[in-house]
Amino acid sequence: PRPDLRMMQRPIGPVAVFGASNFPLAFSTAGGDTAAALAAGCPVVVKGHGAHPGTGEIVGDAIVAALARLGMDGGIFSLVQGGTRAVGEALVTDPRIKAVGFTGSLGGGRALFDLCAKRPEPIPFFGELGSVNPMFVLPEAAAARGADLGAGWAASLTMGVGQFCTNPGIAIVVDGPEADAFVNAAGECLRAVAAQTMLTEGMADAYRNGANRVSEGEGVKALLTGTCEARSAAPYLFEVSAKDWMANEELSEEVFGPLGLVIRVRDAEQMQAVAASFKGQLTATLQMDDGDIDLARALMPVLEQMAGRVLANGFPTGVEVAGTMVHGGPYPASTNFGATSVGTLSIRRFLRPVCYQNLPEALLPADLQAV
Repeated sequence: PRPDLRMMQRPIGPVAVFGASNFPLAFSTAGGDTAAALAAGCPVVVKGHGAHPGTGEIVGDAIVAALARLGMDGGIFSLVQGGTRAVGEALVTDPRIKAVGFTGSLGGGRALFDLCAKRPEPIPFFGELGSVNPMFVLPEAAAARGADLGAGWAASLTMGVGQFCTNPGIAIVVDGPEADAFVNAAGECLRAVAAQTMLTEGMADAYRNGANRVSEGEGVKALLTGTCEARSAAPYLFEVSAKDWMANEELSEEVFGPLGLVIRVRDAEQMQAVAASFKGQLTATLQMDDGDIDLARALMPVLEQMAGRVLANGFPTGVEVAGTMVHGGPYPASTNFGATSVGTLSIRRFLRPVCYQNLPEALLPADLQAV
């Protein structure tokens, strides 16, 4: 006879959440990580982001008021504000914390990830760290509507001053007249966009430094540059050959802001080589027509390994909150390729399966007891 086996997912324990700088509501105090952890049954300690302490405090007060109204324990939610990096380090190394959710820079996230791994009891670190979200403009689509795609790409690049983690910062297109039409349309649209204010001075500084780094790359041609002062950011547009891009790993690093880089490839074969050279990404986009299906089919296995979300004939800037959405990907897009920070699947990050074998009915969780 086989044993009686029943399984239920249990909360992992208290979760530390680091609020994001670019989305004070959706990815911060009461954002997706907090909501997912609470839905899993885990208490949450939020490390508020210094870019919006007032907003964080207001949202935190609303959560506390809701707990009181529902008669729930006040320890379910806590908000820690201010302090140096040592405050965050103390939070992730506290033995009572059992998991961490993070949205932010590669450097900051990697430092916290390493701390989580070095603890006497290592804990999971679910970090979203950065992505350039490559967009592949396939030949038939480029021939049919290259200018329209260039204009659409420019609009996506500059949405929210480019401060989206799904900003499609790199476009790959086969060299030729179609690529010229794409680039010219993108440049025309970007020139019409005035400098806008970024969320923090730190973001603006990083954007300027990133633009300088790209402009100094071997073989990089500047098509549009601007003057960015204080917290303002103007669009930048560059292009480079596939050969020079693959020879310079720094060109594949994220520049957070309205900067676009066009990679001109020789042919479909070289486009596949460029695709294979990308590190982990949140998204990968195919701009394609019916005649591009064979090339798209050849690219798909590479894109599936590269990105958490693959989309066609759209732009990845918007993220729909749905059961099938994946907002994550292989490192360095995130530190856990099997997780998502958006959608109902995000709840499973903070759950641990427990198997109950031959337990008396009275000891089983209520949901596993016979009705």
